[in-house]
Amino acid sequence: MTIIVADTTCSLPRDVLKARGIPLVPQVVMFGEESFHDDNEIDTATFLAKLKASSTLPKTAAPEPSLYYPIFKQAQAKGESVIVVAPSAKVSGTVRSAETAAQEFAEMDIRVVDTQTVSCNLGSLVLLADDMAKAGKSADEIMAKLNDMIPRGRIYFLVHTLEYLAKGGRIGGAKKLLAELLEIKPILTIRAGQVEPFEQQRTHRRALARLEEVVHEQCPRSPGARLAVMQVDAEEESRLMAASLQSWWGSGEVPIYELPPAIVTHGGPKTMGVGFFV
Repeated sequence: MTIIVADTTCSLPRDVLKARGIPLVPQVVMFGEESFHDDNEIDTATFLAKLKASSTLPKTAAPEPSLYYPIFKQAQAKGESVIVVAPSAKVSGTVRSAETAAQEFAEMDIRVVDTQTVSCNLGSLVLLADDMAKAGKSADEIMAKLNDMIPRGRIYFLVHTLEYLAKGGRIGGAKKLLAELLEIKPILTIRAGQVEPFEQQRTHRRALARLEEVVHEQCPRSPGARLAVMQVDAEEESRLMAASLQSWWGSGEVPIYELPPAIVTHGGPKTMGVGFFV
């Protein structure tokens, strides 16, 4: 059997991962001299409170390679293969950390996948890989499916302010200033593994409406699209969005995933978006 390994940037609920037996590796968030693993040392609500009260932007770090060791050792003892389904290497050092850890287990079949995405689409890929592993598919078959799905992923999201993306180096300061001067509400996307502008609207309300329009235009109305909503500090808007999309989509539940601290650091409070596969 193949073991699928996730990390907290996949945004999947802890109870879902636990029920499936999917190992979860934490990201690291740092406020000054304080550092926290975001799986059990700090949750999103506590992080948000600290973020809003802090005068400086917290920092993030990829999981230490040593955090993968117990997972790899357990798989080794059982003679199992491992696939680490990791966030985009352009926004996180997780791929590098997992690859470094794998070098200590050179005799094992360990594969690290750069999914070129984060959050709900990363979570969808984790669940897909785990479904295939539990169905007895080989590591080669799972890798082929993931490599087929990765370029088909689409994520679009709104941020309340570009301040956090600009400070974290995920978007240029000039773009932030221009957007503020023109009172623009940008819709952002992840393209080739990094954050890029998609469109801009003049009001938040119009940006929300356009976000839904984009789903209608691009998302296949089939379960294979794995449509999902992601949010932090925007529970009511995300609930309304998911309900509206579910009514239109008609292909099952549209889950709402809460963004973890490592992503909120860069997106900021009231970030909301959608993800799917074409």
